[in-house]
Amino acid sequence: MDAAATHHKFSAVVLGGTFDRLHSGHHLLLKAAAELAEERVVVGISTGPMLINKELAHLIQPLDVRRAAVEKFIKSVKPGLQVQTEPITDPFGPAIVDEGLEAIVVSEETLKGAEAVNKKRAEKGLSQLQVEVVNLVVENGCAEKVSSTILRQRDARQIQEKHDHDSLTVNKN
Repeated sequence: MDAAATHHKFSAVVLGGTFDRLHSGHHLLLKAAAELAEERVVVGISTGPMLINKELAHLIQPLDVRRAAVEKFIKSVKPGLQVQTEPITDPFGPAIVDEGLEAIVVSEETLKGAEAVNKKRAEKGLSQLQVEVVNLVVENGCAEKVSSTILRQRDARQIQEKHDHDSLTVNKN
């Protein structure tokens, strides 16, 4: 989806994720949300129990680092926008309680999450969110999309290689 090409504008847009090691896939989602929003973007950022089952969870950046990166990126796209980052400990966060929201930005892989959000909103008597789906990129033409997990795996390998190298250096002395 090219958000700029759509004529829909919403006063408030929501999206959610871990947003660890902000990468091109995150940029696409955040840029789409910023371009669709006229006043406010609400970003739920996973923390606590939402991170437990993530691969290499111990390498996920601290919440304040992830929040700052998200806010900085959105402001770089649309400086006048109000950016509201919320720590989320469940898959719904502010998306099922904020009455002012009008749209939710998701990737194809998180589309079912948007459907679950709208179901919860209906149960609470809130309006349905317009679902905007963004196609995510692949890195270097590979079939595997860019992901924070891949970036954490790279970091873990580099840490291990440095540890192995340092161990060898110490053992030689």
